[in-house]
Amino acid sequence: MLVVVADTSPIRYLVQIDHIELLAQLFGRVIIPTVVAQELRHPSAPPGVQSWINAPPPWLEISSQTATDDPELDQLDPGERSAIELGIAVKADLILIDERRGAAAAAGRGLTTTGTIGVLDLAAERGLVDLRSAFDRLKTTNFRYRRAMLDELIERRSRPKSE
Repeated sequence: MLVVVADTSPIRYLVQIDHIELLAQLFGRVIIPTVVAQELRHPSAPPGVQSWINAPPPWLEISSQTATDDPELDQLDPGERSAIELGIAVKADLILIDERRGAAAAAGRGLTTTGTIGVLDLAAERGLVDLRSAFDRLKTTNFRYRRAMLDELIERRSRPKSE
């Protein structure tokens, strides 16, 4: 089974678009650091996200793994930093992280990353979600994205598969 660690934003946006269960379907189990759980509970988080993390599903593990002393990660926000540190500690196969700087920092430490878009694309590839519908829902949030990238993924998924 894959070891998957998540930062705040992929969890937040998948909850907001009602596709959070895709994580369980795709990966079985996801680990988040305590800092990420705290960010999801923060009063500025959408009420649905707060409700979800206050009654987490059995496939979500919240880890209190202690932080490492990596000063290069100080430029990142606490959730990103703690997700990367946890990923290193548990030898994660995958880190779910949306922010470019965080993904670059994780990749620089040998970790494989994907974000909300990557999760939705993988789910669409496996027939678990309609990508256009999921992206339409994502566009109703404050998620930042490049429109051309979303359009390209939708077009690629709608092409007939060659034999």
